Amino acid sequence: MSAPRQLPPRVGVWLIGARGSVATTVVAGCAALTAGLRPPTGLVTETPAFARSGLPALSSLVFGGHDTLDCPLPKRAEQLAAGGVLPPGLPAAVEAELAAAEREIRPGGPLPGDTRDEEELIAAFATDLRDFVRRLGLDRAVVVNVASTEPAPTGAALPASSLYAAAALRAGCPYVNFTPSTGLHHPGLAGLAASSGLPYGGRDGKTGQTLLRSVLGPMFAQRALDVRAWSGTNLLGGGDGAALADPAAAAAKNAGKERVLAETLGTVPEGQVHIDDVPALGDWKTAWDHVAFDGFLGTRMVLQTIWQGCDSALAAPLVLDLARLLARAHERGLSGPRPELAFFFKDPVGDAPASLAEQYAELERFARRLSEEDGR
Repeated sequence: MSAPRQLPPRVGVWLIGARGSVATTVVAGCAALTAGLRPPTGLVTETPAFARSGLPALSSLVFGGHDTLDCPLPKRAEQLAAGGVLPPGLPAAVEAELAAAEREIRPGGPLPGDTRDEEELIAAFATDLRDFVRRLGLDRAVVVNVASTEPAPTGAALPASSLYAAAALRAGCPYVNFTPSTGLHHPGLAGLAASSGLPYGGRDGKTGQTLLRSVLGPMFAQRALDVRAWSGTNLLGGGDGAALADPAAAAAKNAGKERVLAETLGTVPEGQVHIDDVPALGDWKTAWDHVAFDGFLGTRMVLQTIWQGCDSALAAPLVLDLARLLARAHERGLSGPRPELAFFFKDPVGDAPASLAEQYAELERFARRLSEEDGR
């Protein structure tokens, strides 16, 4: 009598902001790729460099999360399809997977009038995570923050993103902060992050304007061209646009954009990035950059770029990449900040280069390391 076939391990992906545009696109997109309905365009971990890294299969990912909103995932997916973010007909084709993820979403917080203190909130969130892993028989779960940007904290109190981050580590889950929010960067969590023995990555996913800046900045520096000013404008709608209408939240977002220029150019040029909330744009964004620079003999020149894209569709494959990479790192016993993931972030953790090309080289080395440690 033959032995029963061993089922492949299943990995949880717990999304903070689980009913938002990015999270919905992640769940629907993973289901579409697993079913062969769409090719894995934009998914870095599906390229040949990662074929032998032992990453969990897309079909093994199980989704859940926290949110303070109450719009069910299937309905949110229909809204995204109506806005052109998801392909027509896709929400209906993956309705079962969306409904399964919706059943695993738990109330987030703190909600208005919530009387629970920080410890009670962290404990409740951690219990939700442990229950998710236990009930579904998962090997492990990775927590990814894709919620709307919050203002930087002004006191010692932990903001919501840090409460979720603390809960992730307490529940034994690797953590990714795909937003500019504080998360594990709060000084009150430094001890927990250091002692957790868990790998983590972040902060602020690099999907559009800053992605381009991390390529162009090194180009100017390497060609010895003098950048005098670099200004930008972002026009966007949706939940992110509404959140970034708050000047404090916008400042947190812009800090990462400015940091990339400072690190790649070696100086801070004049100019700022302006973020305008245009609700009519929905999940679509236009980013415009104006770069004034001097060439040979002081000849004055200008480079202008226009980036038009959908943040949810740009972010979703990177969220899947990060969840798979950190799940594998956790499986291999790696811990602490993972600077090898800087390729994905505006503000990476650990000591990492700022140039996109150098960051990708580090990521490829990480892929080989994951493979080599498995003896493949």
